[in-house]
Amino acid sequence: MQQLTTLDAGFLQAEDSDPHVSLAIGAVAVLAGPMPDFDSLAGELADRILAIPRLSQVLRTQPLDLGAPRWADGDVDISHHVRRAALPRPGDDASLFRWAAQVMERRLDRDRPLWECWIVDGLAHNRWAILMKIHHCIADGVAATRLLAQLCYDRGGETFDIGTGGARRPASSAWRLPALTLNPVDWLSAAWRTSRGVTAAATQVVHGAAELVGGLLRPAAAASLTGPVTDMRRFAAVEASLSDVARICDRFDVTVNDVALAAITDSYRTMLLRRGERPQHDSMRTLVPVSVRSVDAADSTDNRVSIMLPYLPIDIADPIEQLRKVHTRMTRAKGSGQRQAGNAFLAAANAVPFPVTAWTVRTLTRLPQRGVVTVATNVPGPRKRMHIMGREVVRLLPIPPLALQLRTGIAILSYADHLSFGIIGDYDAAPDVDEIAAGIGRAITRLAALAVGHWRTTPVGTLALVQGG
Repeated sequence: MQQLTTLDAGFLQAEDSDPHVSLAIGAVAVLAGPMPDFDSLAGELADRILAIPRLSQVLRTQPLDLGAPRWADGDVDISHHVRRAALPRPGDDASLFRWAAQVMERRLDRDRPLWECWIVDGLAHNRWAILMKIHHCIADGVAATRLLAQLCYDRGGETFDIGTGGARRPASSAWRLPALTLNPVDWLSAAWRTSRGVTAAATQVVHGAAELVGGLLRPAAAASLTGPVTDMRRFAAVEASLSDVARICDRFDVTVNDVALAAITDSYRTMLLRRGERPQHDSMRTLVPVSVRSVDAADSTDNRVSIMLPYLPIDIADPIEQLRKVHTRMTRAKGSGQRQAGNAFLAAANAVPFPVTAWTVRTLTRLPQRGVVTVATNVPGPRKRMHIMGREVVRLLPIPPLALQLRTGIAILSYADHLSFGIIGDYDAAPDVDEIAAGIGRAITRLAALAVGHWRTTPVGTLALVQGG
């Protein structure tokens, strides 16, 4: 039996610390054309799902957290996992989003494999949908997207193709031993380079750790964005054209992730003004997960993420200045050592006896936090159109979880020629998630229009994604 890592188990402990949260992540695939026969469709999906070993396994926990939970093979009753629903008329987006929020707010049964698959009929325009829901302890955003792609590609020789979520091949490292040589001068120079590299890396990790700790402990200015949540959720989504995003990237020499975060910045600024609050420079510290998944682990079902904690510049009104400030802050965050510090902390935590880490995480997640006010996770999705039993997936909408007293969260997912934003919010504390979604769409449309007439003085930018969990 394979045991969970500290990070994987941490999602279980964070869920245990608050009875009002569910740490499941999800995605809605909207398909065109009439829905196939339900029994045939359920059987096809079951075959694809059970071909993924983790989705047929159950958790085995140790009393008093004396050992890490382990994955064990179990018997899967598909009828408990593949379910059917129908939307009431008119089957529009509002109906779909309301139903999806109700599904996501309910916790998964830990006595069974930690996933559900809902087949939804009754959408407008002769469409139907599939909602896949899995617990975050199984996979981060990158791994979950690969699982979804495996479920949504018809067999027949076609292979799915998605980004690697920041997966990297091992790079040359200062930690490598010097090459074998008989020349003493080479020994000394290699040792000097190695010592300098180790010192620089250690300094970067220490600096990044200080920034992470400071960001988590320092309260943010915007009080309405954090606090206790109920067990009910609201969900909304919006899509943007990747060609528009590419035009913005080209004109202003920024990344896709910069554009997405700038649009989120503008929408949250509008939301706070609508609520009668004053956006300040320290109002919007945002948790941005970053994948640390290597190429060799691209197909692993687990969590391999670190974090960055930049402030989004919601105090700035001008959209181009917002975008430039986001780019500057993200560039700084990437070079600050925050990602490396988070990765080093998780590696160290795996070496600590599990009872200590379990009790510590559970205690810390029960404490109120005011440093981080939202989460924005960006994951590359399939580049090709997906199909299930000959029906095309025309939309793919991500759904993030809520926890740690965050009242809103945003997941960003690219699919084919669109960039999708899924916004989850507490039912009572964030009744305006649909306005957040609309604001993101307006912000990208405005930036695309400004890009057409803006004179670019910088080199052509690239479409590089910062991938998250």
